[in-house]
Amino acid sequence: MDLVVDNEKDARLERIDFNNLGFGRYFSDHVYVSDFNNGKWSNGEVVPYANMPFAPGMSTLHYGQSIFEGLKAYKDFKKGGLNIFRPNMNAKRLNNSARRMCIEEFPEEQFIDALCQVVQTDKIFLPQEKGQSLYIRPLVFGDSNFLGVHSSPTFKFLIMTCPVASYYESGLAPVKILVTHEYARTVEGGLGMAKTAANYAASLYAGRMAKEQGFQQVLWLDGSQKKYIDEVGAMNIFFVIGDEVITPPLDSGTILPGITRDTVIQLTKQWGLKVNEYRISIDEVWEAHKNGNLKEVFGTGTAATISPVGLLSYKGESITINNNEIGKISAKLYDHITGIQHGLIEDTNNWNLHLDI
Repeated sequence: MDLVVDNEKDARLERIDFNNLGFGRYFSDHVYVSDFNNGKWSNGEVVPYANMPFAPGMSTLHYGQSIFEGLKAYKDFKKGGLNIFRPNMNAKRLNNSARRMCIEEFPEEQFIDALCQVVQTDKIFLPQEKGQSLYIRPLVFGDSNFLGVHSSPTFKFLIMTCPVASYYESGLAPVKILVTHEYARTVEGGLGMAKTAANYAASLYAGRMAKEQGFQQVLWLDGSQKKYIDEVGAMNIFFVIGDEVITPPLDSGTILPGITRDTVIQLTKQWGLKVNEYRISIDEVWEAHKNGNLKEVFGTGTAATISPVGLLSYKGESITINNNEIGKISAKLYDHITGIQHGLIEDTNNWNLHLDI
């Protein structure tokens, strides 16, 4: 795919404090842009990151027809260059979301080419420390100018990047999570399996209430019975009960098919651990804790990779997991996944797309 690259430079790099990156605070110099018009996507171009004009009647502002992805590029400490972790899965998941949101699918080969081009263009923004990365945000939205509830006939596809550190300021310190039984993020037949703006908007109110009470995240239960565990606002969730690793299944359509989730399932199976995907209830988790069988709880996601959970609170009762310390399986998964991403551990599953830059 031939892309037109505008190499006009900004002064963003010198304003970045790489010792205090945070997450999503700084943006790189460029953004990839492709437009869907007259039944096809344009070749796209990489242009300077800047404000974009839009019409007040732009349909996505009114009706939320927007999807996105999240993935990362990591410095390869052994071979040099960088690794983009499992980008093919992001390309497929983007199109799964597109079908659900009536958005035109974006060609997977063009998706990968565009990723490589924008990352190579802004390679100077790649952090150089382990645990840091260049976060990559593809985004698609309807950009037609009209009022009326129907799909936009035109779309815009963007890729932006930003250097990031840990998603949580506490890093690998266990997080505190509030289990909500008052609010629902999605229901069966809804948008839970799509990475769409609506899912995250639906989580904001409960998330704000949780943070006001001292929690970092919300754990969502199923929308109908408020009994079975779905996922955390920004992560999939895993439980280690006895000698078994357990996570809710995807068949309800209420859970995002996380790429780190899939990575964890594959690795733990390869290590010979018992892995089970089933509809686990919050009562079962509480009972496992009372019986001394709840060994670990951890979240998985591109932003945080592995995030140990040290405390769960449900209906006014709190339980502490593993003495509020990271568990053995959580720690091993974090070290192994980040080791693969940074080229320090052999990538036997061929998950990395390596670029010599």
